[in-house]
This record gives sequence, structure tokens and C-alpha cells, in this order.
Amino acid sequence: MAVKNTYPGTQEALSELAFNLYFSWNPDVRDLYKFIDNDLWRNCGRNPVAFLKQVPAETYKAAIDNPEFDKKVQMAYTRFQQYMNPKKTRFSKAHPDVSDQLIAYFSAEYGVHESLPNYAGGLGILAGDHCKTASDLGLPFVAVGLMYKHAYFSQEIDAEGNQCELYEKINSSTLPVTLVKNENGQPVHTEVEILDRTVVLQIWKAQVGRIALFLLDSNVEKNAPEDRDIISSLYGGSRDTRIQQEIILGIGGLRALDKMGYNPTVFHMNEGHSAFLGLERLAKYIDDGMSLNSAMEMVRSTSLFTTHTPIPAGNEAFEIEMIERYFSNFWPRLGMNRNQFMALGLNKNIHEHENFSLTILALNLSYMANGVSKLHGEVSRKMWQKVFPGIPTEEIPIGHVTNGVHTESWLHRKMIALFDEYLGKDWRENIHEKKYWDGILNIPDDVYWNTMQELKQEMSAHLRKRYSERLSRYEGVDHGYPTTEEVIDENTFTIGFARRFAPYKRATLMFRDPERLKGILNNPERPVQILFAGKAHPHNDAGKELIRTINQFSREPGFRGKIVFIEGYTINVSRSLVSGVDLWLNNPRRPLEASGTSGQKVPINGGVNFSVLDGWWPEGYNGKNGWCIGDETEHPDHNQQDAIDANSFYETLENEIVPAWYERNAQGIPEKWVKISKESLRSLFTQFSTHTMVWNYTKQYYVPGMQRSAKYCADEGAQLFKFTRWKNRMLRHWRSIYLQSVSGRPLSEDDRIFSAGEEREISVQVYVDGLKPEELRVELILERQDAIHGHQQMEIYPMGIVGKLGENAFEYRVKAKARSNGSYRFNCRILPTHPDLFNRHETRLIKWLD
Repeated sequence: MAVKNTYPGTQEALSELAFNLYFSWNPDVRDLYKFIDNDLWRNCGRNPVAFLKQVPAETYKAAIDNPEFDKKVQMAYTRFQQYMNPKKTRFSKAHPDVSDQLIAYFSAEYGVHESLPNYAGGLGILAGDHCKTASDLGLPFVAVGLMYKHAYFSQEIDAEGNQCELYEKINSSTLPVTLVKNENGQPVHTEVEILDRTVVLQIWKAQVGRIALFLLDSNVEKNAPEDRDIISSLYGGSRDTRIQQEIILGIGGLRALDKMGYNPTVFHMNEGHSAFLGLERLAKYIDDGMSLNSAMEMVRSTSLFTTHTPIPAGNEAFEIEMIERYFSNFWPRLGMNRNQFMALGLNKNIHEHENFSLTILALNLSYMANGVSKLHGEVSRKMWQKVFPGIPTEEIPIGHVTNGVHTESWLHRKMIALFDEYLGKDWRENIHEKKYWDGILNIPDDVYWNTMQELKQEMSAHLRKRYSERLSRYEGVDHGYPTTEEVIDENTFTIGFARRFAPYKRATLMFRDPERLKGILNNPERPVQILFAGKAHPHNDAGKELIRTINQFSREPGFRGKIVFIEGYTINVSRSLVSGVDLWLNNPRRPLEASGTSGQKVPINGGVNFSVLDGWWPEGYNGKNGWCIGDETEHPDHNQQDAIDANSFYETLENEIVPAWYERNAQGIPEKWVKISKESLRSLFTQFSTHTMVWNYTKQYYVPGMQRSAKYCADEGAQLFKFTRWKNRMLRHWRSIYLQSVSGRPLSEDDRIFSAGEEREISVQVYVDGLKPEELRVELILERQDAIHGHQQMEIYPMGIVGKLGENAFEYRVKAKARSNGSYRFNCRILPTHPDLFNRHETRLIKWLD
């Protein structure tokens, strides 16, 4: 969206600001609409577009005729202009050589702000924060998603404690989006083939600061009624609806960018929902005359895939028969037969049942892949080892970029004022500078504590109001819930637990010993209250049962007024909770929490985490900035694990956490708690900001992908052709390559063992079948043997040529020494090497001595 260089006038400025989601992380813009009519602003769901359509003319005129208001608008608009038109950005300063390239980001959901209800949960919030940060950092970036007709369900809790789902149809005319039109003022359309018909798509644009988010919409008059409803709801409908949505996202998304004149060079698939994008990219290159092998190289070299969960439900897979129905006309475009095509996504379970996995498809079409925390990267490498046969788990090319949160979106305005006063107005430019945040320690304890209490009071008032609205629906029913006056005491130590309700997140772990929990909650000297919020997927009955159970507990003696479920979890409710609770609780079954970004929103507002060492917390916890539940042991017996973790929860909460909050000095300040809170904010602020996250994506993946794209596109693809030819030659020769002991006889197991501290010279002979020795890497691998944990401490020793043994055969040798602890076993391997490889296992070619 072009921004004028002069102030356009109050009304024009308010309209322009309303259509840029920049307002979602800039309170000075939101304050403009609140100034006009605060009650209407709230009733409109803090949506400036809907607000401007509904505000009474006389109210609006009174505001714009107010000189004080006009001054506020000018100040906010000037700051907006400066943001939109910087002389330099962090990206352009760091990477001027690729600033003319473009990154395309694909996701099934985007949680930018509650005024654009295009999200279900953490995946969408992460995508929204990613887009905002791409804007802040000045990345050349465009995002693609779907324009759903209905928002993800609104949640109500009935009198029995059951989740009820309400679906509201979205009125696009009241959203901060515009329909993309051509120079003649007509909507821009693109098309996708679905089964035996063509589906027409129109494109909506949401401006997120400096970057554009495009949302595809099948609700077009030219389409049959059933096709207009394909993008009806997020994650809703039948399996056919699901695959059709994902065809539109991946295939239609690329075609939409083409239609609008965008030519991205790097593509980021945020979860497997957009994996069909890679197929369309292949087809596009092949349509332009490229060979399949060269097209594969181009697509894989410029694709990044982020996996977000080890839970099967989060890794989309379709029956083979369904893929045949939808893609039988597609694989001929690629010059493939059925089996070649299916191999791209083929997945077999332990029962030999086959399906087509979008995660496997994405991994097979991307040289760049990552999990969303260090631990999740390790879990993902183990989980998807079958995609990389013969490669040691720790070397599988799935890295990690730990998730973060968009700081300004989740930072309470009172914290903004605190930072402005005690750190300086330049703190926004220093979000990524870790040392800068040592200044938190200099804030006076009383000022810091009083700010925390103000945040808590604001949260309490907001959530009591929501709770009161819930109770009003039960009028005339003997529901048994405590009254509004009995809940959410702002002077009581408050724990927050808010997230998607799935069994592995163990929302009811704390109720394992109800009487012990009651004792902690009802200590007359140190009372505790726990606030729950979150939704269960409409088809997840186990998740719904957890919600019902918690609501039942909230009515029982000993839990009344101490356990409260806040219905209708949204960005707005989340923002309130993460800014106001004292402690954030997270107790999933390790290692199933990929990241868990909700807990990262708490420290920036002064709250403290109490979590299982899962997801992001093993990287964040330093022993002084919060508490952990249990340790890193993973017991195969879930009941035993639950018992251990529940006991750790009770012991730590009762003996360490609650006393730290209630022990006050003469001025009424809990010095120990404030020290932990400040350390939490200081140590976690930068590390788990999306400014750090997106910059890590930029360094590790975006820029290398851009550089490879530039190299391959230069000189009419000369380097691409040369590199593809080299890989083809490797494939042709690989079956004939082998390595064996110099004697030619198989080595016994005793031959393979190194005792502790032993040093030995190892030789192997390698048959290279006409390949040049410099094209191959020969290595000795020394692994510690552990009867309990298996192989550990893998060390790699490059082996060098010491002589020629015959035609195409060479002797390689190295001296290796075992460490002084334990027993070690060696193996040798050979793999291709080339200076242009992203990683040593890019070719997935490897031969072992055994």
C-alpha cells in the first residue's frame, strides 16, 4: 500500500490507518478510534474498518472537529509514514546483494489481530507474528493464505460445562482487507483444477505494515455452489474439503502470485498444509522447458519447510486413493508415472498401511527444513528418519529455529510506558540486543511491582466482566458456579493455563490429587487461584472432556472461586491473560510440545513460567528465571510420568513458588519474586522475540536460498545445469561404489571396538567406479556404546587417500582415538561432496562399511 508523503487530512488518515494491520501492534493508532467512541470500539471487536462504518455521524464529526484529536491523528500518521518509508531497514543494510529478491510465506491460518478472524490457534498466531516481524525488519516478503467464509468457532460453555461451537459468517466488507483488482477495476481471478472442474479464485489483500498478505477466496459467482463453499471454514468439512483447500492454498496460491506479477525466489511452507505448492512449482519450471531433474534442484534449493508438531493430527496425510483421484491428471505434467509421483509423499506405518503424507512431500521437495525449538528439531529428526535412510539421526538435515512472539503485539501499554521511562525511547530498535535488556535490573522494585499489580487489576476486571456475561446466560438455571464476586481476586496469587485443549497437554494433571490441590489453593495465609482458557478442536472429544472436567471441578467445594474457566479464548483474551497472571503453567507430556509460544508472551509483561522442560523452555530456563516441573526424564509408562510430574508440581508450587510471591518486605514488596520476574524478563525478552526468530530464518535459510536462486538463474541457468549434471552422474555411479576393509574380509564385531582411551589406525579400500576422489568424502565414525541410551558422542574423522589399490580403487586411512570413558565402536562411510551442497546429506546418497 503506497503511503502519501504529506498528511492527507484527518478522515483520510483514519481510513488509511484502518486498512493497515499496523494498528494491531501500535496503541497510538488504536487510541484514535477509542477517542471517538470507546464503547463502540469495543463492541466492534476493536476493528477500525467496522468501527468507521458504524460510528454515528455526529460523534465522528465532533471528534474530527476537535483540534486536540486532529493533532493526535497527525502524530500517529506521521509515525506510520516514517515506519512505512524508512531510508534503510535491518534487512537492506545487512543484505543489499539480495534485496531485489522476494520471500513467499504460505500458511493455512494467520492470527494477526482479532479483527481478521483467520486463525484457530498457535500456528496462526505464530504466522501473524512472523508477518509483522518481516515488516519490522524490512524483509522483501509476501504471505499467502485462505479467506474463510466463517471464522474459526466462537466458544461458549453451557451450564453443564460443555464446549459449544458457534460459527459466525464473516462480512468481508467490515474487515481490514481489500479485493485485489486490475487496472480496469475488475477483480483479479486465478484458477485451479479440482477433479473434473475448474474453480475460480478471487484474491483479498490485507496490508500488514510494509508487507502484503493475500487471501484466496472461492466464493465467486462463476463457481458452482459447492465450490463457493470450499473455503467455508478453517479445518472444517470433509476430507475432500480439506484436500481441496490445500490444493487451493498451494497450487492456487502460486498461481495468484503469478497473476499479480510477483516472482518470489524463496518459498517458506509453514506446516504441511501448503505442500502442494512444491508440485506446482515443479510443473511451472517444466512447462517453461526445464528438465524434471533441474526443476527438482531449483525447487528443493529454494524451499523451506517448517514442521510444527510431532502429533499425527498435525501432520496431514491422505489416502492413496484420494491422491489418485485428485492428481492423476497432474503427474503427467511432471513427466512422472504414478509410482514416481506417489513416492514423493509415500508414508508407511508399522502395519504397512500406506498413505500420502504432506510432511514427507514437503521434506522431499525442500533442502531446508526446521523444527520450532531445539528439542523439537531433535524429535523431528527421529520422527522423520525414514525419509533419510542410512543417515544418522543427529545428522538428518532438519534444523531448528525456536519460535518467538512479536514483542510489540503482546506487550501491555503499561510495560511500554515503563520501558520508555527507564530504558529509553529507543528500546524498539534494540529488541534484538540482549545486553540492552540488562537495564531491566535498574528499574526500582516498587515501581516494577506496582506496574505488575496494575496489569493484574486490569486483567481481573476484564475477565470478571467476561465471566459475568457467561453467568448471565444461565439465568434461571441451578448451575452451581460461583458468582462473579467470588472469582478472580486481584490480591490472590494467580496462575494462568491457556492453550488448545488436547490430551497431551495434560490440562487436568494438577487434579491428580484433588485434596492436596485444595490445600494449596485454600491456604488462608497464601491462597492461590488458577485461570483456565482454551478451545478443543470440534472433533476432539477427548479435548472437550477435559474442558467439561475442569468446569465440573470449578463448582466443587474447595475449588469454587479458585478454579475458573474463561470461555471464548481469542487473541484479546490471551493478551489479557499473559499480561496479568503471576505465573504461567505449562505441563505437556514431554517431548510432544513443539514450542509452546503462549509462555513466551508472559515474561515480557513481568510474569514467570512454571513448565515441563519441553518445547522452548529447556532453552529459556536458567535456574533463576522461573521453575521447571520434573526433569528431562521421559518415562514410557505415562501413569508413572504423570505421578512424578504431579508431585513435582505440588512440591514446587507449595514450597517455592507461592512463598516467593507472598513474602513481603517492610514496603510490601516481594523482593524475591521481583528478582525472579526481572530475571525472567531480562533473560528471555530478546531470545524469544520474533525479531530474533525471523532473523535466524533470514540467516539460516532465506538468504542462502536467495543466493542459490541468483546463482542458478544467472547465465541462463548454466550453474543449475552443471550442478544437476553432477548430481545425475553421482546417481548413476552410486550403485557400483563400495568400501571394505583393506584385507577384503568382513570385520568382526571385536575388530570394530575401541576400548577406552585406545588409539588406532584404520584403513579401508574404496571403489569409486570412475568418480574423482575429490568428489567423495570418506569418513570414520566413532560412537560411544551405551547399553541404556544407545549410540552417543558420535565423532567424525575425515579419512585421507594414502595410495591407489587398482583401477578406480583407493586406500583411505585415519588415526582415531577413543575418549577415556566407555566403550566405542567404529564404522566408515562414503558420501558425495561438492562446494554447492547446502548440507552434507543433500543428495541423500551414503554407503557404509556394513
